[in-house]
Amino acid sequence: MTDTARERLLDELSAVSRRYLASYALLTQAAADRLDLHPTDLQCLNLLVLEDGRPVTTGRIAELTGLTTGAATRLVDRLEKAGYVVRERDSVDRRRVLVATVPEKIADFRRMWERLGDGWVALFDDLDESQLTLLIGHLRRTAEFGTVQVARLRAGGDAG
Repeated sequence: MTDTARERLLDELSAVSRRYLASYALLTQAAADRLDLHPTDLQCLNLLVLEDGRPVTTGRIAELTGLTTGAATRLVDRLEKAGYVVRERDSVDRRRVLVATVPEKIADFRRMWERLGDGWVALFDDLDESQLTLLIGHLRRTAEFGTVQVARLRAGGDAG
């Protein structure tokens, strides 16, 4: 592949990636609106579900979201008010407060995502295992890259 062809492909990848991210951000906003949540709160719920329902500290929520501990506390306050999480004392260390999801509300949350994702798997019907593995690797790398960029932006640095 020539350098020019590669540059064109990278430009197209950049444009497609930006459209994908914008589309996902708009989907997140619409889903958050449907649940009467802020988009960040919705994504925090998504991350909490990915923690397999294990209660976590507010500090862990700050790590997952890239928010300060103060902002994470306010986020938990909003999720608690909306009924999605509860605060509970750690049974091992009573000084520690854990944030646990409310199973019934999380079931509603999951059902919404399942309805929205209906047909999602079909998007990959024409890909073989090696292509799926490539896609998974790409998504992992871009998620890690995004986490680093969030940290840079929150620290007052330049993105990039």
